[in-house]
Amino acid sequence: MEKTGVKIVAKNSKAFHEYFVEERFEAGIELFGTEVKSIRLGTLNLKDAWCSVKDGELWVRQMHISPYEKGNIFNKDPIRPRRLLMHKREIRRLASKVQLDGYAIVPLSVYLKNSRVKVEVALCKGKKLYDKRQDAANKDARRQIDRAMKERNH
Repeated sequence: MEKTGVKIVAKNSKAFHEYFVEERFEAGIELFGTEVKSIRLGTLNLKDAWCSVKDGELWVRQMHISPYEKGNIFNKDPIRPRRLLMHKREIRRLASKVQLDGYAIVPLSVYLKNSRVKVEVALCKGKKLYDKRQDAANKDARRQIDRAMKERNH
């Protein structure tokens, strides 16, 4: 029996700090059995992960999936490149954007959808230092406003 619904396993919070997210896509991922078991336990890290297009295929690199403890000889290299599964048309469009406009393809999250592992990838544009400072200032202002409202209500 397949489980329905979405369960987020890992998020790449660093991506929102480093990039402006323009467009989001859902992609399948090619994994081995022990990697799937490890992901179900939540032992993966997207912090330094990035995507590239090579020979018309989309690859995620530097995504760390810890070896499954009970996996022994079947365990694979934790940071090996893994193929993402998307329509050729979408991959071609992403590749052309990355080459022309200085965009990057970044994995935002890994989640289980109907018991299948999916990766949310995004077309992102890099933030400059002043953009990051502005975001931090906005976040701080929002926090202060929330705090003031909370104190007023109590």
